[in-house]
Amino acid sequence: MSGIHLALLGMSFGGGLPDIGAAYEGGFFAGQISTAGNGIADYNLVIAPKSSGETSGKQWKTSNTSTAGTSSVIDGPTNSSNMNNASHPAAEFCEGLTIGSFSDWYMPAKNELEVCYFNLKPTTTSNSTDSGTNTNAVPSRGSNYTAGTPAQTAATDFQTGNTEELIASVYFSSTEASASNAFFQNLNAGNQGDRSKTDSLYVRAVRRVAV
Repeated sequence: MSGIHLALLGMSFGGGLPDIGAAYEGGFFAGQISTAGNGIADYNLVIAPKSSGETSGKQWKTSNTSTAGTSSVIDGPTNSSNMNNASHPAAEFCEGLTIGSFSDWYMPAKNELEVCYFNLKPTTTSNSTDSGTNTNAVPSRGSNYTAGTPAQTAATDFQTGNTEELIASVYFSSTEASASNAFFQNLNAGNQGDRSKTDSLYVRAVRRVAV
């Protein structure tokens, strides 16, 4: 494959990883995850295009009741698959997508969504220093954010006001926090917490590519 074709795919020359935010596997490269939490990457994380893979105003669930098989902070595919029904509008949206010939999109788990924030932060807002530890990130992070780390992403298209931006607001993850609440990530300052499942928040689909 020519260098021009590699560039179009968002691949770096020499066969290395794409740049963060580069076009990749139906969406854009968002970073790597370690499902074992040992700092060794086993998946590349792909974030869906904004125009087709993001929506606002979706409930995690239409009732504040527990959903079996949604407690993982890293296994988004399983969490999301267990919510692929009309009672779980956010996950059902992600599971129903076909983008770039790929149909394995899903609603990211808590630590997957955090990787998207860390690498694709849209704003220059100071970070909350009460969140950020993520042993499933690559490299693994054993401490919370500082006010300046992560900084606004260098991927211009993902900065606020541009075509692929993550909205400086609150996004649901697919990870259940309790019978009535689910975990969220604030994509402005990075703070994490949980909200009522019946709230309507943003959601952005992702998919995985094995390393």
